[in-house]
Amino acid sequence: MRTVQRPRRGRLVASAAAAALALALAGCAQSSGNDGDVLDQGYQSGDGSVRTWAATDRSDPVTLKGDDYAGDPVDTSQWRGDVVVVNTWYAACPPCRQEAPHLVETANDYEGSVHFVGINTTDEAGAAQAFERTFDVPYPSIEDTDGAVIATLQGVVPIQAVPTTVIIDQEGRVAARVLGEVEESTLRTLLDDVVAQGTTQGATTGATQGTGPDTSTSPSSSTSSSDTTS
Repeated sequence: MRTVQRPRRGRLVASAAAAALALALAGCAQSSGNDGDVLDQGYQSGDGSVRTWAATDRSDPVTLKGDDYAGDPVDTSQWRGDVVVVNTWYAACPPCRQEAPHLVETANDYEGSVHFVGINTTDEAGAAQAFERTFDVPYPSIEDTDGAVIATLQGVVPIQAVPTTVIIDQEGRVAARVLGEVEESTLRTLLDDVVAQGTTQGATTGATQGTGPDTSTSPSSSTSSSDTTS
């Protein structure tokens, strides 16, 4: 009778450890089922890659609604006319912690012209609020453990990793996306561009409206009209 050799326990433990190490090295990236703008391409790690959309190529406006960890409502449609930065995160994510001070500093510097909001699909209030206290985060984060808010954003722009940062223009349309940890200089450059685009567009619209035909009634035009009909 042949003797069947069973795998040694040490070998099984080593294999399990190797698998755990591979998962750890993958970082905080999470699959959304999308790769770039192509559906069903599977896993993609956040590598800090940036994508921007020209104003003429942007999607319809997106509105994100939910409650923050203090129980207060958040509705990005209330910020129409200003640029909005959306950042996905969770407390135990190393790159989220790495970029947090840069996000906080940028949010403080752009206060009044740019709104920041986080989306957290993982943490309960205790862990999330501890993170916010640690980094002195000045902006709200939507508690999204049911995934409804991220699904709304995902319907407009693919989100393949945590963290991901999305910039929404003054009309509520997605203007830029950074997959993975965002560099402070990159974020500021993107914000300056989108803010400037809104300012330029507003000035162009105003100038166009000002160059239309003068339909106001002045004393001279009133006399002329009267003379024509007499």
